[in-house]
Amino acid sequence: MSRIVYVNGEYLPEEEAKISIFDRGFLMADGVYEVTSVLDGKLVDFEGHIARLARSLRELEMASPATTEELLEIHRELVRRNRIDEGMVYLQITRGNPGDRDFVYPDPHNVPSTIVLFTQSKPGLADSPLAKTGMKVITIPDIRWGRRDIKTIQLLYPSMGKMMARHKGADDAWMVEDGAVTEGTSNNAYIVVGQTIITRELSSDILHGITRAAVLRFAAEAQMEVVERPFTVEEAKAADEAFVTSATTFVMPVVEIDGTQIGDGAPGPVSTRLREIYIEESRIDAI
Repeated sequence: MSRIVYVNGEYLPEEEAKISIFDRGFLMADGVYEVTSVLDGKLVDFEGHIARLARSLRELEMASPATTEELLEIHRELVRRNRIDEGMVYLQITRGNPGDRDFVYPDPHNVPSTIVLFTQSKPGLADSPLAKTGMKVITIPDIRWGRRDIKTIQLLYPSMGKMMARHKGADDAWMVEDGAVTEGTSNNAYIVVGQTIITRELSSDILHGITRAAVLRFAAEAQMEVVERPFTVEEAKAADEAFVTSATTFVMPVVEIDGTQIGDGAPGPVSTRLREIYIEESRIDAI
């Protein structure tokens, strides 16, 4: 059976879903997105994702085509129709179809935003084998635009970064600017020195991760020390542990950076415990 997707107010088999060739998401990458994980058929951190979506829309002066309540209902209906137990819901909003190509934004009163949602089933999401072995990353220059805090669909360079990592036998790439790590291609980056968790502070340099916020809250509740500041690649290689967080990987240990083993080369106690806490609490709080 094909997936049921949502396009501009309609639930459709994926084969019947269509978007205009003049949609600005297609022509200009003029859009934003969110990915919400699903555990036990429920949505994880939904409110945080929708709050960030609203912020991204505001920053780009885009109109929202649905209320929070409507978006929640659409998410739940797609999860139900596609029988998702573990997986994710992808949501994308673009500036819409003005009927032709132009650099100038169309009037949002005359051109409605385009909204698309679909699900991806990911059995074993919470019990990922990679979490037991840890991931390997490489470092690459961060040459993205300056508003990385807006979750846009402009993902060419992160995609290139993942391919660079794959070509070198690694799992992902960390991006570096002025000698300091900004973030991963699709995740926030952390190191652990002793018992202190270090991660870059929020700014326009990085995405304001929803999983990041939850993990740092749980770390504080567990009385773990957290320092928000930039860290260098050299610091990361010398750290006791490293890890990343994202909506689709939760907390994922990093055991190698540019071929250098981190700690003893296995997932460390801090990242392992944070992953356990995050998944436990997410199951409780999911809606």
